Amino acid sequence: MNGPKKPRFRAIVLGVSLGGVDALQRLLPALPADFALPLLVVIHVSPGSGDGLARLLDSMAALRVKEADENELPQRGTVYLAPAGYHLLVERDGRLSLSADAPVSFARPSVDVLFESAAACFGSALAGVVLTGAGADGADGLAHIARLGGYTIVQDPADAVMDLMPRAALARLSPGTPNAIATLARLPLLLQRLAGTEAA
Repeated sequence: MNGPKKPRFRAIVLGVSLGGVDALQRLLPALPADFALPLLVVIHVSPGSGDGLARLLDSMAALRVKEADENELPQRGTVYLAPAGYHLLVERDGRLSLSADAPVSFARPSVDVLFESAAACFGSALAGVVLTGAGADGADGLAHIARLGGYTIVQDPADAVMDLMPRAALARLSPGTPNAIATLARLPLLLQRLAGTEAA
């Protein structure tokens, strides 16, 4: 007898900026407790803002939401936020690391840094998501995920509070990508399908 089918993907990475707190408050509570993948998130927040956002989202969601720790191995059903003022990276062995290196795309944490390091680790078994925000952070990283065969999702710019990040991502991707342009309302079901946890 065949056992449960393993998800194709090993992790999902997500980048968001202006409008991101509201987006995460809508997205994360819509994901089930048995969500089968880790979700790594960079949201642009002010340095020194503490872990209040992680605690707020954790209180709202069935998933565990926490700030990422150095050398932590991501677990399924957990959302890891980059701490304020630190880049979040995925090392080759899949563990998380934090860096206080210079800002990238004017941001620390940087979406590009997370996306590119996660793509180097997971390759085609990675899904990347760019949501609402100003600037172009995440565009290069999402294109890198696409080049390595990963799955790419961009929020419909018309659905975003600030459409500059989604538009920059769409402009940077090659023809035929992203794999999906989604509204925030549609995104939870799409992520559940990628994780293999959608309701039958």
